[in-house]
Amino acid sequence: MEHLIQHFRKDEQTFIEKVIGWQREVEDRFAPKLTDFLDPRERFIVSSIIGQDNDLQVKTFGGFQEAERQRLFICPSYFEPSSEDFQIAFFSINYPSKFVQLKHPDVLGALLSLGIERSKFGDIRIEGDTIQFAAVGEVQDYILANLTSIGKSKVKLEYVKTTDQLITVKEEWFDNTYTVSSMRLDVIVATVVNISRQKSQSLIKAGKVKVNWTVREDTSFEVQEGDVISARGHGRIKVMMTEGRTKKDKIRLQVGRLEQK
Repeated sequence: MEHLIQHFRKDEQTFIEKVIGWQREVEDRFAPKLTDFLDPRERFIVSSIIGQDNDLQVKTFGGFQEAERQRLFICPSYFEPSSEDFQIAFFSINYPSKFVQLKHPDVLGALLSLGIERSKFGDIRIEGDTIQFAAVGEVQDYILANLTSIGKSKVKLEYVKTTDQLITVKEEWFDNTYTVSSMRLDVIVATVVNISRQKSQSLIKAGKVKVNWTVREDTSFEVQEGDVISARGHGRIKVMMTEGRTKKDKIRLQVGRLEQK
């Protein structure tokens, strides 16, 4: 386990300890553990730790196709959970779309202002006038009763009965190779997004850049292989792998880029 933990960052230790606790809980009680919604980095940590254990398995479900945020079901390897076991409620938001255009931050802000943690919500999907989101089953009644407006707009929630009525979004990633002088966050953002180093630094300092779904405001933050970086207004970047160094000692990086739609 020690050998495993050193691959993760210092500030991920608390989450790692939580995961080890879940693992023990399932082993000791022979009872499955259902988590809140986790982002891809958290799920990667869970499968790195529990994936080493032959007696246990990790199943994931977020409802939406290629859901970014999913609940995890940690259970003995002989157990086969159904989608109902994940206890996820799906909502559709009806609002006067003729007069107002609601965006992702508006919806997320309204949900968080109900006093519920981010981990209780899954993806928020918007397509045209249709807005849908996922939430853990245990807060569904509370959300239904209390989410009556978003911004200045009155809204009405309805349940989405079946997952085949959920919005599907097609993501397009493009792969490219870049050479960078270092693995600093400001250098990588500037190079891949093609903006000045200064502009990249001000984006980071303004809290508009996330690495693995966590805001990073340190321009010299060290990026690693496998990291996903999102810079507001510039889409997403995934550092696939380092391909060695050039003659001038620059680092050659293979990067996937998700364009901002």
